[in-house]
Amino acid sequence: MSEQRAGLIHTVYFWLQPDLDEAARRDFEQGVARLAAVPGVLHFYAGPPAKTIEREVTDHSFDYSLHLFFADVAAQEHYQDHPIHLQFVAEQAAKFATVKVYDNAL
Repeated sequence: MSEQRAGLIHTVYFWLQPDLDEAARRDFEQGVARLAAVPGVLHFYAGPPAKTIEREVTDHSFDYSLHLFFADVAAQEHYQDHPIHLQFVAEQAAKFATVKVYDNAL
């Protein structure tokens, strides 16, 4: 069994409620952007699916994705309990139809 390497990427895919208007989507995107301010976030990338060629293995069905890089699991756990993250979930969760999270070691 391999040991946990240092660093991880926390990736979140959001499928939003289909009836959201543009103002609600902008509010969601602004909320996502605020997550970059949580201490311990080393790199932050977020946005809609890229307009790449449709292929059998490519999933463009999500509305927005978030990719956060952390130095270690402890930093990611700190993020989970940080007030900025908790506020994002409290304010934005009603806009989510589905959320999928993938955490992978670097």
